[in-house]
Amino acid sequence: MTFAPMWCRRKVLSMMAASALAGPAVAQFRVEVTGVGLTQVPIAIAPFRGEGEAPQQISSVVRADLERSGQFRSVPTGPGTLDETSRPDLAPLRQGGADALTTGSVTRLADGRWDVRFRLWDAVRGQDLGGQSFAVAQGDLRLAAHRISDYIYEKLTGERGVFSTRIAYVTKNGNRYNLWVADADGENAQSALASPEPIISPAWSPNGSQVAYVSFESRKPVVYVHDVSTGRRRLLANFRGSNSAPAWSPNGRSLAVTLSREGGSQLYTIDANGGEPNRLLQSSGIDTEPVYSADGKLVYFVSDRGGSPQIYRVPSAGGSVERVTFTGSYNISPTVSPDGRWLAYISRVGGAYKLHVMELATGNATAITDTTADESPSFAPNGKLIVYATRQGGREALMTSTLDGKIKARLAGQGGDLREPDWGPYPR
Repeated sequence: MTFAPMWCRRKVLSMMAASALAGPAVAQFRVEVTGVGLTQVPIAIAPFRGEGEAPQQISSVVRADLERSGQFRSVPTGPGTLDETSRPDLAPLRQGGADALTTGSVTRLADGRWDVRFRLWDAVRGQDLGGQSFAVAQGDLRLAAHRISDYIYEKLTGERGVFSTRIAYVTKNGNRYNLWVADADGENAQSALASPEPIISPAWSPNGSQVAYVSFESRKPVVYVHDVSTGRRRLLANFRGSNSAPAWSPNGRSLAVTLSREGGSQLYTIDANGGEPNRLLQSSGIDTEPVYSADGKLVYFVSDRGGSPQIYRVPSAGGSVERVTFTGSYNISPTVSPDGRWLAYISRVGGAYKLHVMELATGNATAITDTTADESPSFAPNGKLIVYATRQGGREALMTSTLDGKIKARLAGQGGDLREPDWGPYPR
C-alpha cells in the first residue's frame, strides 16, 4: 500500500517509489510570476549603475524576488539615471503610482570583488529608509541581491524576508540522481550528492548546516545526514527493512523517522548522532511522513489507521493521537507553518492531487492550485510562501505559492524533472 501517486517520492513508505523519478537534471531556473494579490506595494526598482558590466543584473534579481513574494508589484522608474549617492526627485514616481524606490550601483574593485550598494526610499513620505553596501566575490553577487531584497521586504512589510535562504530538491538525469542545494529562487544550484540509485526525502536541519535524506544505494531505503559545507555525510538509520521520511526536531537534537524494523511502517525518534531508535507510537496501521510543529510539541503524520490515508498529530513525547483532516478520503504530506497557524498538505480530489492549506484553529481547508499532480509542500521560514513540486505544461516543475494561492512563481528549467523540494531555514 502507498499513500501517494506513483510519481510522488517524499511520501515513500518503503522502497516502492524507487523507479518514479525521471527526466534530466536542471541546475538553473527561470522565474515566471503569475497572479495578482489583493494588496501589493508598488515599488520602482531602478537599474543599478554599472550593473551592465557585472555578470549579474542585481536590479533584475531584486525585482523577481519581490514579485515572487506576492507582496510587491513593479512600476516604471521613468527616464534618467538613478543611484544610491543622491536624493532622487520622488514626486514623478509618486505620481506614477510608486510607493517606494530602490536605487543602487555595482562597481568592480581592484581585488576582483564587486562593491554593491543600494538605498531605499519611501516615495509617499519622501523618507530615506536607509541602505547597505556589500563587497562580494563574483560568485556571491546573487546572494548580495537576495540580501537587498530581504532588507526591502522587511522595511516595507515589517516581516523578515526569505530571499537569502536556500532550498533542497532532487533531479534525475538518465541513470544519475542528484540532490541539489540552491538559492530560494532556484538559481545557483550546487550538487550535494550524485548517485546511480534514487535519492528522496531531503530535509534541512534547523540550523541549515545539514540535510538528511534517503538513499537507495544499498538497494533499500537508508537515511543519511549530509554536511552542506564539507560534503561529508554519515549514516543515521540502516535498520532491518525500510528506513525513510526523516524529519528534524526544532532543536536539531533528534529526528523522527519511519522504520519497518518490527514489521509495518511505524514512527520512531532517533538521536541526531545515531543510535538506537525509540518507538513513538504503537499502531496496527501504517504511520509515516512525520513532521514537527515549530515549537517541537507536536508531530504531524500520515496514517491509514482509519481505513484511508489521513493526517494525524501526537505529542512529540508520545500520547493520545488526534485526527486532523476529515474532508476527503486521501490526505498526505503534511507540513506546518512556522507560526503553527497553517497546515499545508496534498489531497486527492477525484483523480487529481492538489495542494491544500488548512487553518488549524478552524479546520477550514482550501485547495490553492489548479494543477493536478502536486507533491511535497514545504513552508518558507517566514510562513508566507510554500514551495512544492508539480506537473505543469507536460513537465515537472517547482512552484512557489502564497498561502491564498493568488501569486505563484514557476521555478522551471528546460525539460527538467524537479522533485521533492524542502525549504531551508534562515541563515545563521
